[in-house]
Amino acid sequence: MNSTAELVLHDYWRSSACYRVRIALNLKGLEYQIHSVHLINDGGQQHSAEHRALNPQESVPVLMVGRRAVRQSMAIIEYLEESHPKPPLLPPGLRERAHVRSLAQLIACDVHPLNNLRVMQYLESELDVDAPAREAWMRHWMGLGLRAFEEILASDDARGAFCHGDLPGLADACLIPQVYNAQRFNLDLTPFPNIRAVNERCLALPAFDAARPEKQPSASVS
Repeated sequence: MNSTAELVLHDYWRSSACYRVRIALNLKGLEYQIHSVHLINDGGQQHSAEHRALNPQESVPVLMVGRRAVRQSMAIIEYLEESHPKPPLLPPGLRERAHVRSLAQLIACDVHPLNNLRVMQYLESELDVDAPAREAWMRHWMGLGLRAFEEILASDDARGAFCHGDLPGLADACLIPQVYNAQRFNLDLTPFPNIRAVNERCLALPAFDAARPEKQPSASVS
């Protein structure tokens, strides 16, 4: 493990954004503690005064680096990449780095925000959308995003064993949590052979396996 200032990840076990940060921390070989913030119990612990003081958005993840808070999953991962550059999560070339970031942002900026918990809660509580319709919403937006992701992978000569090349990186850290969500909501992944292959290879690696939601200590808390 690399020596570092104390890292504490304020985390919800099922959050895609937290999941991608756990993957990045593990790929970097960094030691960190997890502070569980349950997004449902107690009316949502992210709304507590304690958590709001760390993140006025009342969301996770938040990475505490000593006494300093780093917010937003993609900013956290970029911080880790810059503060602990080896092993890298981004390729060396400018165009290649832009390509990997575009894949990561396809998931983190376009797909995930339409499917996160607070959107689902709003659809249910404010717009009275029933569960089957909410789940159809989830599958629609995930399907559109993954279809585009699949087409990009299929056309990329540099794909390799992972999203880009033969080492896992930023794009893989974003993709695998989204595949988990797709499976959770019964999205048919048959049309996405490249995504399924990358997912299988990633989950065979200890860094990804240890980050799985069901392997987090707080997963046993409903």
